Amino acid sequence: MSFTGPSVAASAGRTARRAFDFGRTYVVRPKGKHQATIVWLHGLGDNGNSWSTLLETLPLPNIKWICPTAPQQPITLFGGFPSTAWFDVSDLSENSSDDLDGLDASATYVASLLANEPSDIKLGIGGFSMGAATSLYSATCYALGKYENGNQFSPNLSAVVGLSGWLPCAKSLSNKLEGKDEAAGRAASLPILLCHGKGDDVVAYKFGEKSAEKLSSTGFRDTTFKSYPALGHYTIPEEMDEVCAWLNAKLGLQGM
Repeated sequence: MSFTGPSVAASAGRTARRAFDFGRTYVVRPKGKHQATIVWLHGLGDNGNSWSTLLETLPLPNIKWICPTAPQQPITLFGGFPSTAWFDVSDLSENSSDDLDGLDASATYVASLLANEPSDIKLGIGGFSMGAATSLYSATCYALGKYENGNQFSPNLSAVVGLSGWLPCAKSLSNKLEGKDEAAGRAASLPILLCHGKGDDVVAYKFGEKSAEKLSSTGFRDTTFKSYPALGHYTIPEEMDEVCAWLNAKLGLQGM
């Protein structure tokens, strides 16, 4: 599936369009009664298959996992070298700019993957690294009821998980939510789990910690932050056990 969005200004004052051609999607069917569907987003340079293989082994028989693959696009951080990515990133720092076109395109695509799920199925989004960042961006779009481009955000989310990631657009979040009672209500009721390793040498631990603090301080009251002293930029069984327990509790999953 292809999405387009505005990009840098082209000649004669016209706006060029970025095409976002998403790759293959891998689906892990529930082994038991289908009670929840979660879109899980991989990190920079990865694909949906690697995570679908891991998610299939988790003791969560009631969850359907949808694992898409990000589009190939030039990455500023890599000097323009193309990679699978949910959005462009220029620098992993607090002062780096956010690729709003890329974030909106990916969040819109994620929402489209959830659009046809049955009405009685609980919906969630999760991811690792850049995938976690996209998941957290989707959480803010859910609270606000719209994307940055003004289009409506439709999925009714019940859970968001971010592993080794960060919160895009963190600096402007307070202003966007201020005085918006409906948005505040959605933010307060959305369970969010963030996990981060203190040994992460790709996405610094402080980004995960500050992201959790920002979410909590802007009204996402059901935000949980878990840290792991020796964990680098990868996942471990202890972390995934935490994710499983949290999803079971927050989604109210019941047996087989």
